[in-house]
Amino acid sequence: MSALADSLHDPVLYAVPVFVLFMALEIASLKFAESTAEADLEGGRGRYDARDTRTNVLMGAGSLVVNGTARGVALIGYAALYVLTPLKWDSHKWYTWVFVLLAVDLLFYLEHRAAHRVRILWAAHQAHHNSQRFNLSTAVRQKWNPWWELLVWVPLPLLGVPPWLLFTAFSINLIFQFFVHTERIDRMWRPVEYVFNTPSHHRVHHASDKEYLDRNYGGMLIIWDRLFRSYVEEKQRPTYGLTKNIETYNVFRLQYHEYGAIIRDVRRAPTLRAKLGYLFGPPGWTPEPLAAEALQPAA
Repeated sequence: MSALADSLHDPVLYAVPVFVLFMALEIASLKFAESTAEADLEGGRGRYDARDTRTNVLMGAGSLVVNGTARGVALIGYAALYVLTPLKWDSHKWYTWVFVLLAVDLLFYLEHRAAHRVRILWAAHQAHHNSQRFNLSTAVRQKWNPWWELLVWVPLPLLGVPPWLLFTAFSINLIFQFFVHTERIDRMWRPVEYVFNTPSHHRVHHASDKEYLDRNYGGMLIIWDRLFRSYVEEKQRPTYGLTKNIETYNVFRLQYHEYGAIIRDVRRAPTLRAKLGYLFGPPGWTPEPLAAEALQPAA
């Protein structure tokens, strides 16, 4: 029971004051640094807007409650799997930490890529992408539907990874990712850019521009994108947000609007194949006849 209790001490909670401090520093740098004019020339997409920032913080606070509760439930299942498996990784060994951090990052890449390519998964993940600005507050704009990622972690307790170590490694991953949500850093030292996820790489990931769409899925490491051919280099500052933006600051609509759109599409779909396509096809998928009709000029 003590191990279960330890698992609930999420490092992300302890990092919240650090997040607030760095957001304040970013705001100050945008206000006083000489390069502020450059940000204005880019349309101010990296600057803070009071309504957008408030929305980000509300969505982040909600995610701490929802995701914390979901992790508590998942922890029971992970603990059962960990007890059943004969495999056990020793958390006192340095190589165990290296293995778990790499495994979590690889699983994050796979989970993240699937969340962009399967619409029912995208319905949850899009909440993190539906801001048209990009700054450190965007990092806390988190989804309230963590069920998919919790399923993805199942292999690790089966491989003998202690559940508390799994959650700690994932929290370290999330804390790292907070710092890549900024326009205040252009490019980093070339070897760092080659191996790690950086602000430049992650700006591409948040873009809605056609040449950047659905790229750079890495959490801590960008090497997965290089290996699996989903990497694109930043050439110019992106346009952030969705391909069809949601013009609202209502956090519930921002979180759940895509689920409503899926329900409407499934209801009107004429065939089982079309219904499944709207659920499991990529975002924007339509049956071929409908797609062809959409291309016809209006009368």
